[in-house]
Amino acid sequence: MYDESLREEKKLVLCEDGTHTLFSVEFDEPYHSTKDGALHESLEKHVKPALSLSQEKSELTILDICFGLGYNTFATLYYIKKEGLKTKVHILSPEFDEGLVRSLDTFAFPPEFESIRHIIKAISTDLYYEDEQFRIEILLGDARKSIPKIKEKIDIIYQDAFSPAHNPLLWTNEHFADIRALCTEDALLTTYSTAAAVRLGLYENGFFIFVHRAEMMRYSTVASLQRLEGLEYIDMELKKVRNPQARSMKDEAYLKDMDR
Repeated sequence: MYDESLREEKKLVLCEDGTHTLFSVEFDEPYHSTKDGALHESLEKHVKPALSLSQEKSELTILDICFGLGYNTFATLYYIKKEGLKTKVHILSPEFDEGLVRSLDTFAFPPEFESIRHIIKAISTDLYYEDEQFRIEILLGDARKSIPKIKEKIDIIYQDAFSPAHNPLLWTNEHFADIRALCTEDALLTTYSTAAAVRLGLYENGFFIFVHRAEMMRYSTVASLQRLEGLEYIDMELKKVRNPQARSMKDEAYLKDMDR
């Protein structure tokens, strides 16, 4: 399923919001939607909804799947600083492309990240950063192996792996079960995917499913272990009745391609 011989083959891509991302030859797709834009997508599909729905908490533990170029993590820090929030944040992020993380100190990040350049430098050098407000840990290796080893309880999950078509094992029912086992009772998950199979996998693990809409952004998904006010609720039981052939993705369909 994964081809390490292609891992270093990436192409710089300019997004419509003026930020840069990379195109992965190994996964045959970009790290971000070039239409939505790398920074815009991170802020609107993950950071803003997650933090606004968790604003009652003074401390947050976030699982960022997967780190990649680090936009979701760095956008979280940028937004907290920009808004003057006092929230303490611990981010854990699995990533198997160590070379990519090591290269981030020279990546063409947007000017919005200038104030956190020292953090980007530390991550690229040490795979770790910590100060009075932020703690970031890169979990090198396969996310399916590192996630079950996490001891902390998770408040927020950024489910932002390569697409189900190209990286299916990070979208299966069993993957979401591993995540559910780490969650606080009111944890929430953000993801760009609106696929029925993905939403079913989350629903089967106890998540309520909601539509998230943002200005100048295609709609996405928020899943929560508690009912949320102010978001469009999706009745998954009704969806199942209307589409009886819909199924969540299962590990057994893909494990033959993975050395576990």
